[in-house]
Amino acid sequence: MSSFVVSARKYRPARFDEVVGQEHVSGTLKNALKNEHLAHAFLFCGPRGVGKTTCARILAKVLNCESPTEDKEPCNECSSCEAFNQNASFNITELDAASNNSVEHIRTLIEQVRFQPQQGKYKIFIIDEVHMLSQQAFNAFLKTLEEPPPYAIFILATTEKHKIIPTILSRCQIFDFKRIQIKSIVAHLEEICKKEGIEADANALHIIAQKADGALRDALSIFDKIVAFAGKKFSYQDVIDNLNILDYDYYFKIVEALLAEDMSGVLLQYNEILNKGFDGSLFLSGLSEHLRDLLVCKDPETLKLLEASDDLKKKYQKQAGLAPTSFLLTALNILNDCDIEYKMARNKRLHVEMALIKITYIQRAIDAGNQTPVPEKKKPNFVSEEMPKYGVNNGQKPEEDTPEKDAPVAKEEVKKEGEPKPASITKINGGSSLLGSVLNHVKETHEEQIVAEKEIVRIEKTSDNLNKIWDAFVEKLEGGALKSTLKQAGKSFVEDKIEIRVGTSIAQNTIREEKQLIPYLRKEFADDTLQVTIVKDETKAPKPTKRVAPLNAKEKFIKMRAANPELQNLAIRFQLRPDED
Repeated sequence: MSSFVVSARKYRPARFDEVVGQEHVSGTLKNALKNEHLAHAFLFCGPRGVGKTTCARILAKVLNCESPTEDKEPCNECSSCEAFNQNASFNITELDAASNNSVEHIRTLIEQVRFQPQQGKYKIFIIDEVHMLSQQAFNAFLKTLEEPPPYAIFILATTEKHKIIPTILSRCQIFDFKRIQIKSIVAHLEEICKKEGIEADANALHIIAQKADGALRDALSIFDKIVAFAGKKFSYQDVIDNLNILDYDYYFKIVEALLAEDMSGVLLQYNEILNKGFDGSLFLSGLSEHLRDLLVCKDPETLKLLEASDDLKKKYQKQAGLAPTSFLLTALNILNDCDIEYKMARNKRLHVEMALIKITYIQRAIDAGNQTPVPEKKKPNFVSEEMPKYGVNNGQKPEEDTPEKDAPVAKEEVKKEGEPKPASITKINGGSSLLGSVLNHVKETHEEQIVAEKEIVRIEKTSDNLNKIWDAFVEKLEGGALKSTLKQAGKSFVEDKIEIRVGTSIAQNTIREEKQLIPYLRKEFADDTLQVTIVKDETKAPKPTKRVAPLNAKEKFIKMRAANPELQNLAIRFQLRPDED
């Protein structure tokens, strides 16, 4: 028979100092032992595989150790420690409440409490998965847990604290175990690799730690699986091949294509991912996480939230510098909506592809919404990209463009009497080129504004004036998400400050990205210190649309009969019983 022992058992901590990622628990327990302030009942809570039962066993071992160290660690040499290591200690009772959850099991345990320890000071009872006990078992356990004999100590462990009745919680000293950080798991795996003589890439260990989701036991199980697959030396590629993980390089390539508005490249990458057997929902989740990591890299203070190797962090930082924040936020919103509706979509591939196409052209929509009137320095082009070649002069071939001819024509068009002056730059048939006459008018308008700014009149801070100034700013915008958001936003003066109320976090970020709004408001109210706050108001949130339930067969017949009464005679003839309710 094979002598192989899984890493989770072979490297199970035997001392508090060896427990990974739970220093706050082990430190508190050691201080309690030093000061002799030990409770009679403990409750260890937290996710699976983070060390709850391990800490319970170490605590039980220390309590009966004949010669503990100065920092209250077990000596592992005395007869009590040796009996514990061999699972032969009569003073420590472990009960799995998942399979022993009835009243009879608890009564049997209570009977054992009555007998004093045969060796050592304490009799310790470890109850794992205590939330699985029945209501009757909890009630039978209450009295003993509240007033146990001085030699009895109870250590309860659970992954679902909310399922334990309050009367039990109030009688225990509660310790909350946290998910183990990826860097701590990687460090522990590196130590095991040194002891076992295994060579592993740093990125490979990071992937194992990420896949474990904060559970060290899961990480060790994955580690054993990879070693069995690849041997004493494995790489990042070995890990993703064995665990069927979508390589992060795909996400870097897709985001690169999205930023370049390369729609065909994005769709081809997604097709390659599907051909490798990955599900669309897994791809959506991975791409959303990748965009989140890029958003985190935008600020040096939040860079520590990115759990990756140093080489991978540099790669994320480089791509984050190329991706605008507005692009990342809008893309995350699109992916979130796509993920929510993914299960209901009939053509799931098309559903994901449409979301990718929307993300591909995000930047154009943002630029269109945030475009400001900036005169072009080059000679204006009177023919837009979407107009016919001779469409400007009613089908007549225009004369050759020269600077001498452009200037008087533009001036004459702008200064026609009785025509209102345009408030902003306009487009022709959706094209991006600007009329020379409009450029001249913008220049004249800008000069008039400079003169007007010299004679500033302080406007009273009232809601009416705020609405007028606000509407004037919105009218200058050419459409897009920003204009729609500003139209729907609520605004008012609150203690001499402007408060903008929106219904969603996306709307908050959209307004924050607009760099001209606050300076515009300060300028109009002639107050450089005017403060503007953007708050989330649930009353402004869009109401969910009601979905109409599909008609059943009877309702369809009634509706069809109303349109064609002859269906009633047909139903009677063939004895279809259409009138039954």
